[in-house]
Amino acid sequence: MTRSAGLRARFGRLPVVTRLVLAVAITMSLVLTGTAGLVYWRVQTALDRQLHDDLAAYRHSLDRAVRAGTAPPPGPSGSLYQVLDTRGRVLAASDAVRHRPLLSAAELDSAAHGHTVRRDVGSLLPITPDTLRLQARRVRAGGQSRVVVAAVRRGHRDEALRELLAQLAFASVLALIAASFVGYRTARAALRPVERYRSGAATLADGAQNLRLDVPADRDDEITRLGHTLNRMLDRLEASAVRERRFVADASHELRTPLALLRAELDVALHRPRSAEELTGTLRAVEGEVQRLIDLSNALLALEELGGTDHVVRAPVCLADLVEAAVAPHLRTAGREGRALTVDAAGTTVEVDARWLRPALGNLVDNALRHAAGPVRVTAEVHGQVIAEARGPVTAETHGPVTPEAREPVTAEMRGQVIAEARGPVTAEARGQVTAEARGPVTAEVRGPRLRLVVADEGPGFPPEFLPRAFDRFARAEASRTGEGSGLGLAFVQAVATAHGGTAHAENTGRGAAVVLDLPC
Repeated sequence: MTRSAGLRARFGRLPVVTRLVLAVAITMSLVLTGTAGLVYWRVQTALDRQLHDDLAAYRHSLDRAVRAGTAPPPGPSGSLYQVLDTRGRVLAASDAVRHRPLLSAAELDSAAHGHTVRRDVGSLLPITPDTLRLQARRVRAGGQSRVVVAAVRRGHRDEALRELLAQLAFASVLALIAASFVGYRTARAALRPVERYRSGAATLADGAQNLRLDVPADRDDEITRLGHTLNRMLDRLEASAVRERRFVADASHELRTPLALLRAELDVALHRPRSAEELTGTLRAVEGEVQRLIDLSNALLALEELGGTDHVVRAPVCLADLVEAAVAPHLRTAGREGRALTVDAAGTTVEVDARWLRPALGNLVDNALRHAAGPVRVTAEVHGQVIAEARGPVTAETHGPVTPEAREPVTAEMRGQVIAEARGPVTAEARGQVTAEARGPVTAEVRGPRLRLVVADEGPGFPPEFLPRAFDRFARAEASRTGEGSGLGLAFVQAVATAHGGTAHAENTGRGAAVVLDLPC
């Protein structure tokens, strides 16, 4: 493992808040360093330009005085000068540097050959006394070469830069501390809901029931979306737990009776010696109860599979073939009982899960043959739902008896394929013939095809008090209609419809009973 990889791994093991604070601190350090460096460079440049201008002006005045053979003019505050011959002897100088050479031998030689020499004496840090900035240049005076050295003190400039460095360092440290503190508080505040969610999940793991995370309703950020996602997960977990408990309760309740009957049959058979015919009868009774157990177990497992996550896989299938495949196993039973079993299905293609819809339709046909009388009709059709909407004011006029005037928005709805809605004020006036006028735009929308499956029979129908709970598990009506079966057939049908995003309902038609499935397809 390389050193950088080791540092990344060590950094990744730190707490999230620590990592965020370190990231803020490092970023702010870089930003503050860059900003301080820029400020320092701009101030230093300005001070150096001023110092250079003063030094250049002073050197030019010295050059003129040396050429003219006059006394050196006064320079800016803290200025110094030396006039040297080409051997380095001081011919004239300020009192402070009369006995102190300002140029080295190499610098003197360079200036004597016509080059301009520039140099700083002393350093900014650490602090040194008598810091100077000097310029040296050769000048011809009286036919001889002279080297004129002009210098100015850098004390004020260096002091200003040192003060600036101290202020920048102090301000940067304060800004870094403030930014780190704000980053820490912000990270803690941002992660506080996450910690709360974690505590809630820990409570759930300890066995708490009906737990939901407290998610603010007036926010929409990453944390609140995480909370809503976790709550939806908790909803699914609770629904799964409810289904599991319900499955166990239903299985234990419904399996108790056939198991008790099995035990009774075996006890009777073992109570005393039996003949071969009696043992055969006992085994046939046991076989019937075992088959009932198998059917009940399969129905419960199918209900649980449909009630869990999405198990519906839609695929194009011919509607007529689907209905005929569901009805075909029951044709012999209908013929044996002398009853008509008719199918009216369109030859269109629908997108459904035939694996579930076929047995659901077969359950309805089996119930109709088992519990009703007369012919059984299976109808399957596909239709689209059209929405017509008028968004302007609508006026209705009638020439008959006077009716009150309605000035509130009125909605008129037809429960079939067409829904008409008027969103503007509606006025009704009594004058005879009725006319309706929409003054705004009228729009129509088709909301997708739907499959309607109806299984109708002729018989006593459902008892009225049974209809509200017809699709409950193990719900049974009168004995004439539920002498056989487990009471899970209609519950399975509703589960299939719900899994497809549709509905199922039962009704009495006056001639018998009908069960209707309405599914998007």
